[in-house]
Amino acid sequence: MQTRGFLITAVLAAILSISFPARSAAPYQFKINGVSGALRDNIEIYLQKYSDADNTPGVRFQATLQQEIHIALQALGYYHSSITVTQDEAKPKLLHINVTIGEPVRISQSDIQLSGDAATDSDFAALLAAQAPKQGQILHHGAYDGFKSALKSLALRKGYFDADFDLARLEVAPELNQAFVRLHFNAGTRYKFGAVSFSGNQIAEPGLQSLVPFNEGDYYLASQLGEFNQALATTGWFSSILVEGDTTQMQDFSLPINVALEPERRNIIETGIGYSTDVKTRLKLNWNKPWLNKAGHSLSTKLALSEIEQSVEAAYKVPLASVANDFYQVQLGFRNRDNQNTESRESNLALERHWLLKSDWYRTASVRWLYEDFVQADQNDSISLIMPGLSYSRTKQAGGSMPASANRLLLGVEVSDEAWGSDASFIRLRSRVGWIGSAGDDHRFVTRVDAGAILMEGLSKLPPSLRFFAGGDNSIRGYGYETVSPRNSEDELTGGRYMVTGALEYQYRVKGNWWLAAFSDYGSAWDDKPDWVQGVGLGVRWASPVGPVRLDFAWGLDEPGKGFQLHLALGPEL
Repeated sequence: MQTRGFLITAVLAAILSISFPARSAAPYQFKINGVSGALRDNIEIYLQKYSDADNTPGVRFQATLQQEIHIALQALGYYHSSITVTQDEAKPKLLHINVTIGEPVRISQSDIQLSGDAATDSDFAALLAAQAPKQGQILHHGAYDGFKSALKSLALRKGYFDADFDLARLEVAPELNQAFVRLHFNAGTRYKFGAVSFSGNQIAEPGLQSLVPFNEGDYYLASQLGEFNQALATTGWFSSILVEGDTTQMQDFSLPINVALEPERRNIIETGIGYSTDVKTRLKLNWNKPWLNKAGHSLSTKLALSEIEQSVEAAYKVPLASVANDFYQVQLGFRNRDNQNTESRESNLALERHWLLKSDWYRTASVRWLYEDFVQADQNDSISLIMPGLSYSRTKQAGGSMPASANRLLLGVEVSDEAWGSDASFIRLRSRVGWIGSAGDDHRFVTRVDAGAILMEGLSKLPPSLRFFAGGDNSIRGYGYETVSPRNSEDELTGGRYMVTGALEYQYRVKGNWWLAAFSDYGSAWDDKPDWVQGVGLGVRWASPVGPVRLDFAWGLDEPGKGFQLHLALGPEL
């Protein structure tokens, strides 16, 4: 029995040794000579699948490589190449590939014809000028296929739903080094938008129709369907949105649009916790009612608690005829602050009118009543103000939560006068300008300028919430939150009538979503004469899913001996 078991074991070992030879873990390497640029890149792409160790070296393998290289070169128009593959004697896994390219095949005839409505369409004319194969060019099979796909894609985006090729032929005569392109594209009739119908909506249809960015009878554009979908999503009224053309009901070259909607929940509660060195730990509780009735009225309430500030506010929004661009809003808020030399309890009631202008500027006209009971340094007072105001703002960005490019502009003015019942007369001006730019994928630049001015004789009748203070995460880093300010004889902060701060920051991507930053901030808040201060430092940035997280180590150059400030913040950079 032992002899029999030994024989079986020996036979199995022999079979395994024949069927499963030992593998070398080292992959093949290819050294390509004689070509560069796109030709070399295409050869490397074709050879990737042969780099593993399963390929047996020898004449057959080398012939296979030669065939693949011929195909790679023919794809770019080179049909007469000479290729040799040799094995390195010292390194068996290293193969030398020597390529001598011959004369390329060039396009001898380019017969491209457009028929139907596309024949007079400027977008098709631009596509032909930019991508169409031209006589005399070296044949590029990928470019030929890409041009065909581009024609079909453009036709679909612009509503040529019956478009197709009457003739699509590429003929190659390698012996003559000539290629013949024949593309006859019949776009047919361009379709127009039909009627837009809604289903599942809890909001009255006239308000929804105001969101449609096209009119019935306009020529179809897929991008406008995207704009329509985005406009519906921005309202916050719906949990599900599906905008699509009804191809089963197309008549007379008109495409009806169906919009299937599902209402958002009546009540949405959000909680959160955050931290910044300015306000320390901050707890948030938001209760939103995205829609209250068929007119699309909405209510939002916010509660925020931190060590130095507690606030609660509510906003009631009333959309107008153009619900995406125009609405009224009533805001009521209460805030308690205890920070540095400021103790303040304020109440705000505001009526606002909002417009989104065609120039992408956002205009807000408002009337605000402010009552503030406060202690600021050595002043203990209460003030009631009625302030009409007007502001313009515009924000543009591209590239997600940590954009590659962005700019923000804000200009605002509020006016108070004793003639209409205010305790003080003044004009308060406010502006903020920010810009983000990039150089390549790994270099970002962030700049911002923040400024304000109060036109009045003195601050005695102005509450702390309207005075200017500088310093902190989003102001002058290296200085404590709102510690840059005029001071009284007791060295207590009083706030200023004027304020200007600026920041310049450079960021370098270390890896993935992690960046290093170097920055310099400069500015002042003052009454009669500015006392400029500067902060410099280094920081770390993380592009988190909810926005940039910023950790800064900053030094105040005009406060020697006070060490550095650690700033931690989450949110937009501008």
